[in-house]
Amino acid sequence: MAAVILYPAIDLKGGQCVRLLRGDMDKATVFNADPAAQARDFAAAGAQWLHIVDLDGAIAGTAVNEQAVRAILGAVKIPVQLGGGIRERDAIARWLGAGLARVILGTAALNDPALVRDAAREFPGRVAVGIDARHGKVAVRGWVETSDTTALDLARRFEDAGVAAIIFTDIDRDGAMQGVNVDATARLAQAVAIPVIASGGVSSLDDVRALKSRQIPGAILGRALYEGRIDLGEALAVAGGQ
Repeated sequence: MAAVILYPAIDLKGGQCVRLLRGDMDKATVFNADPAAQARDFAAAGAQWLHIVDLDGAIAGTAVNEQAVRAILGAVKIPVQLGGGIRERDAIARWLGAGLARVILGTAALNDPALVRDAAREFPGRVAVGIDARHGKVAVRGWVETSDTTALDLARRFEDAGVAAIIFTDIDRDGAMQGVNVDATARLAQAVAIPVIASGGVSSLDDVRALKSRQIPGAILGRALYEGRIDLGEALAVAGGQ
């Protein structure tokens, strides 16, 4: 059985490491005032990747927590992916030039699919699509707006674009500690050839096992790590091959 790559999440709001409940910016819990220190802790525990979201940037449409992101990049040597407010070619190029391994385009994927396609061609293997769904419909602009487009329809638009991955978030599960939506994630993964990374609601080692059994290649871990419900070392052992 193939390994699942685990991506500890660092969500940035006001320069601090926070977790939201179902994407509500008014329901933010601060877990660490020093995101770079948090990144070092995850790397020391064995993480192979980090997943960062500029929550303020997702709403503003431009980088807001750039100082914190750059501090994280300076603190660890493992690859880092970033989403939130990246909606222009120059921003993509600037972030990749700053040391990010991968950028995640969410709102742009819905509103400017040509940007995603062009960026995927220009920066092979370094552009992912973020698909955040509320009741199956894609939400954008920091989940403030919900569209009429389904997650599956949006994913299929990039089937031949050369994107590195799709990060699929079930917003209703995000931060709620109710378990990841394995079935919806697996359905999406089966419908497209692009690797799908699960996000939202991973709250136990059983969630990691379930994703692994459905051959989902990646999972983002957030609140469960911060609240001590999942030990990263144990999760990495479960996620490993065989």
